[in-house]
Amino acid sequence: MNDTSVATHGFSMATGTPAADTAADVTTILIVDDHRSFADLLSAALDTVPGMRCVGTASAAAEGVAKAAALRPSIVVMDIQMPRQDGLQATRQIREAVPETLVAVVTAHRDPDWVSRAAQAGASAFIPKDGSLAEMIDVLRNVRAGKMLVAPGAFRAASSVSADFPATNAPSLTQRELDVLTYLGQGMPAKGIAKVLGITLHTCRGYIKSLHQKLGVSSQLEAVIKAQHLGLIGSSEEA
Repeated sequence: MNDTSVATHGFSMATGTPAADTAADVTTILIVDDHRSFADLLSAALDTVPGMRCVGTASAAAEGVAKAAALRPSIVVMDIQMPRQDGLQATRQIREAVPETLVAVVTAHRDPDWVSRAAQAGASAFIPKDGSLAEMIDVLRNVRAGKMLVAPGAFRAASSVSADFPATNAPSLTQRELDVLTYLGQGMPAKGIAKVLGITLHTCRGYIKSLHQKLGVSSQLEAVIKAQHLGLIGSSEEA
């Protein structure tokens, strides 16, 4: 590993200058992920967080590097596993092109060796892709240059993940709730879902609220991730 030290958030807090757009006191974020539904839902979720603003998404590593150079965001949220070019190579390129931009790796990998690889590539945070939205936001708020901030849920054993998303306890959904959930998994906003299903926006939001309650989540992103783990919907591979 290089000289970037590793700290698990909650035990060792990084010091230094926060990754923020100091002119507007806003942390600007670019999301690079080939799963478009994940990127779109995360973008929408981050835009509701005070002090954060998503400035764009990219569905391929090369596109992410180009957008990072053009937009110069505070943070790039980078998936590791993408076709054609992996996220760690893209992380190196972004850190070379835009040194002031920090990279937060978001991944399904749980082997501690991946933290070392991410740090060597220049990443400043390591976040589990199937973790909670609150955990991700907390890490993004506290990421600093020169430190590797590791989310608490990064190294939960597979059994712990199963406890969070119990396959045997999938809730009973109505067909309409399942329809709404499927469209959420495709990255479609509530307004678009309402139009496709021929229902009012108010009714659609009611279904989404019901899904949150039945799945035990607090955001559309978490609803989709949990539904995928429970096998209620498939994982979108749309680029």
